[in-house]
Amino acid sequence: MLLAFLALVVLIAFIVETAAGFGGTVVTVSLASQLMPVDDVLARFLPVNIVLSAYVVFRHRRHVAVRLLLGRILPFMGIGAAAGFFLARAASPGWLKVVFAIFVIVLSVAELRSLASDKPRSARLPAPIAAAALLGAGVLHGLFACGGPLAVWVVGRDVQDKSIFRATLSSLWLVLNVFLVAGFALGARIHGGTLRESALLLPPLALGIAAGEWIHGRLSPERFRVAVFVLLLVAAFVLLVRSLVGG
Repeated sequence: MLLAFLALVVLIAFIVETAAGFGGTVVTVSLASQLMPVDDVLARFLPVNIVLSAYVVFRHRRHVAVRLLLGRILPFMGIGAAAGFFLARAASPGWLKVVFAIFVIVLSVAELRSLASDKPRSARLPAPIAAAALLGAGVLHGLFACGGPLAVWVVGRDVQDKSIFRATLSSLWLVLNVFLVAGFALGARIHGGTLRESALLLPPLALGIAAGEWIHGRLSPERFRVAVFVLLLVAAFVLLVRSLVGG
């Protein structure tokens, strides 16, 4: 029953990430952690998400902004992700769920307000602000594998083309998530049993890729992001209430 629910959740997540280049893990953790611990969700989701990132990077490799990725994004997010990974090992699962829910609520409200505004997107962020945001994104990625929103805030001001944006972010998730999966495996959180369950998520992955590619080429990015963040806002609010009442 739990695996069937997770399969439905990751189908939605794979559609979102294939179409937009980010958001798949936020969707998965927001919805699936209603019924499962965050680490259990990530142990089953991340190996399959690596397959998705590898597909996008390989198919759309000409669109990857390599200099931006290696020179501006990865150094800061890599340091932050290492710190977040070790912090997650020391924190209690209940505390992590509350922090994650609050983070997604704030993120969703801010994103929906931004999408509702008629103001043009800001210019490239100053280097110190961008560096701090990317470090924070790395910490969140180490904690929940969900550093995408803050990274999007920075990268979205450097990259306007949606294909370059998607391919570059997918390259970022591929690198960071390979290291997260290695850390999970060394800590015995990913093992033969979880990998067999991950393999059952490959059919939703295939469907999600097909639907996400179709959406990426045809749907307005703004309308798609509104739908995604409304879904996240509702899911995070429910998760926060359940965590506080249960805790």
